[in-house]
Amino acid sequence: MVSETDTSLIGDALVVLGAAGVIIPAFARFRISPVIGFILVGLLVGPSGLGSLTGDYSWLRHVTIGSAEEIALFAELGIVLLLFSIGLELSFRRLWQLRKLVFGIGAAELFVAGAILGTALLFVGNLSTAAAYGLGIALALSSTALVLPIAGTKSAVGRASFSMLLFEDLALVPIIFVLAAFSPATSGNSTELLLTTLWQGAVVVAGLAIGGWFLLPKIFAQAARAKDPELFLAASLLVVIVAALATAAVGLSPIVGALLAGLMIAETEYHNEVEAITAPFKGLALGVFLISVGMGLNLKSIAALWPQLIAAVVGVVIVKAAVTAALLRFSGAARRGTAAEVGLLMASPSETTLIVLATAFQAQLISRETAEFWQLVTAIGLTITPLLARIGHDIARRIEMRNADAEIGEEAPPRRTVIVGFGRVGRIVAELLREHGRPYIAVDADIDTVAAARRDGFTVRFADVARPGSLDHLGIEVADAVVLTMDDPVQQLRMTRQLRRKYPDLPIISRARGADHAAALYQAGATDAVPETLESSLQLAEAVLIDLGVAMGPVIASIHDVRAKMRHDIMTKGHLDREPRIPKLRTPGS
Repeated sequence: MVSETDTSLIGDALVVLGAAGVIIPAFARFRISPVIGFILVGLLVGPSGLGSLTGDYSWLRHVTIGSAEEIALFAELGIVLLLFSIGLELSFRRLWQLRKLVFGIGAAELFVAGAILGTALLFVGNLSTAAAYGLGIALALSSTALVLPIAGTKSAVGRASFSMLLFEDLALVPIIFVLAAFSPATSGNSTELLLTTLWQGAVVVAGLAIGGWFLLPKIFAQAARAKDPELFLAASLLVVIVAALATAAVGLSPIVGALLAGLMIAETEYHNEVEAITAPFKGLALGVFLISVGMGLNLKSIAALWPQLIAAVVGVVIVKAAVTAALLRFSGAARRGTAAEVGLLMASPSETTLIVLATAFQAQLISRETAEFWQLVTAIGLTITPLLARIGHDIARRIEMRNADAEIGEEAPPRRTVIVGFGRVGRIVAELLREHGRPYIAVDADIDTVAAARRDGFTVRFADVARPGSLDHLGIEVADAVVLTMDDPVQQLRMTRQLRRKYPDLPIISRARGADHAAALYQAGATDAVPETLESSLQLAEAVLIDLGVAMGPVIASIHDVRAKMRHDIMTKGHLDREPRIPKLRTPGS
């Protein structure tokens, strides 16, 4: 027989799954972050929304959730899976490269912002010194669960954010123990307990790393031999849960174990398969966490305290954004635009802030009313995180555009390669030029593309090449070459003609869609036109023929014949007096 508890759990699962099925597609259609949608669902179906009407309308029990505690376990699982997926994207080598950001900027951001907020609370609130600075540190924490899905870990913004968030996650346990040590009812053994937890945690982490190094390849090899996706999923969840429970058992945060599990699997050859299989569970579980955040918003309390809440949220955001941006900028770890974007992205409190607030309340450092007030501030801050991310992105873009001419114009070398268009092709060309020490400057008409490229360290500026005179300030008269990579055949032909008329000796290398377009570009004056579909098609055909058992010699001969025919077609259609240059395909062993 199904019990009332089971029915309640099924009802909660129905609400969550229904929200995921409706919110994600609806918000994706309007290009709005589903984060906001999940939080609004939590507000709607939570105890201060429709849940408050269940006494009058009993049928609402089937579409509402009574309290955040009912789905707390699923919310914690969402954060664990999120950290696991982040670990899959990293490696121990990359983590070592970030050590200065983690223990330098990350530590400074947490303690400087915590000290400023704590000092402010000491003067404006009726709090003891320990309570004020404990609250300051709690509010200085930022949301791993929201920031990393927005920023990722591979961009300049993502790397800086991840480094600071990683330090905060590592510092969570010492923060909790220090607050407990300041409790009026403390027994005096908190320091000893903290040291015990730290050395036990170090032993567990080392044991997990060593065990994972030897066991994980064997475990996933067995799953791969079985060719059963369910085994991969079961093995992945087993590794995550064991690692999370092991770190939690010695007093560390389970998210440390989850991150370590991801890092260990990332070092194996099975990480792509694991990442693909666990991705849907991560997104759904994270949605549950966001719903629990929305359920923490009490509309009656917000209405009664809205002036104080607004002042508190604005104050926290301003202090954290200013401290984070200043540290990144003055340490030289980020450009101005990147520092501003990271500052606003990290400006809200965190889900771990709620944990620290609960600890401070249990330690009798703060009253229940104070804890509930700052819990509301935290919930509101989490809700506006996507908005702050959008504002930070726009501000970063304006900063990069404002400084583009000043940084590039005068200081750039007089002779350089000019790349027109900075999509995937232009970026690859720029990376190779930079690797070989060849100066270049790239232009693009998309402001977001330019801002993102400049944050990643590329020399790019905004220019709409369709506008007459837009390239006159790039020094094309002394350029080594011009590379046309934009995906607009008509514009490429027009620019090639204009450049050839004005600069007869300038090398012009252009991307071409196919043989006909390449022939037209040669007629317009291009030095080289590279058909973008040729080499990928030839390499694909080569792989297919070799896998089918055709000998390497005949395959290479066939590819040479196709390339020769392509050269002949371009030469004929373009009325060329020389054979166009199509590089020889290099094959293994050739």
